[in-house]
Amino acid sequence: MSWLDWLMSPLSYPFMQRALLAALATGTVCAVLSCFLVLKGWSLMGDAISHAVLPGIVLAFAAGLPLAVGALVAGVGCALGTGYIRDRCRLKEDTVMGILYTGMFGFGLVLFTRIDTDQHLNHILFGNVLGISPRELLHTLLIAGVVTLVVLLKRRDLALFCFDVGQATVLGLRIPLLHYGLLCLLGLTVVASLQAVGVILVIAMLITPGITALTLCSRFDAMLALALLTAAVASLSGTLLSFHFDAATGPCIVLVQSLLFVLAVAYRHITGRRRASLLP
Repeated sequence: MSWLDWLMSPLSYPFMQRALLAALATGTVCAVLSCFLVLKGWSLMGDAISHAVLPGIVLAFAAGLPLAVGALVAGVGCALGTGYIRDRCRLKEDTVMGILYTGMFGFGLVLFTRIDTDQHLNHILFGNVLGISPRELLHTLLIAGVVTLVVLLKRRDLALFCFDVGQATVLGLRIPLLHYGLLCLLGLTVVASLQAVGVILVIAMLITPGITALTLCSRFDAMLALALLTAAVASLSGTLLSFHFDAATGPCIVLVQSLLFVLAVAYRHITGRRRASLLP
């Protein structure tokens, strides 16, 4: 079998066409948002929200609602709750996130064991993009498209908010709106990524593209473009590898992203390349 046949043969299956499209959409929205999360230092926030959606998923299934609805309510609720508690208590944000996400994740596991369901826990935790239905694909594309469009349209305001909150305040930007808006976009991105990588591995999708690009780039626009490129390569190649080697798709995508990060670090070390830090 030639390399071209190896690459093109999966496309003859409709489920692989849907899987590749879903993986690419998920990788794109995660890559765009990852640049801002890395600069803002919100890595743990993505992890918190990804775990917090579990009770919403279980309750939505019990109520006969789309799982994305429950995940969206729980994810955005956790994001807004974290910001609300942080603003009104003498607690650091990472402390609030640790309490909320572990509590909600534990609550979700309890609900899952008590509610009779034919859903397999592994599909929720690790994703099942090869089994995505046309309706689920539509939901993923819609959420990913809206979030990507909003982030790109407001990228200058969000970038200034991540770099220097004080300067953003002086320029008249509405800091609370940007803060809670970014949290809501993060919650929506987690919902869009559930089918591809699940609630456990979505944190890798939200961090690895941005940190890989940050390793090589000294300009934000270049960082954003490289993050999109690495995410697209990882999403497509990881999905194809999972098809040919009969492996879980989400972990394959994450492994490819991790490999690209290692290669970026090695390239920077070998070439002795220096870059000006983008971090504030």
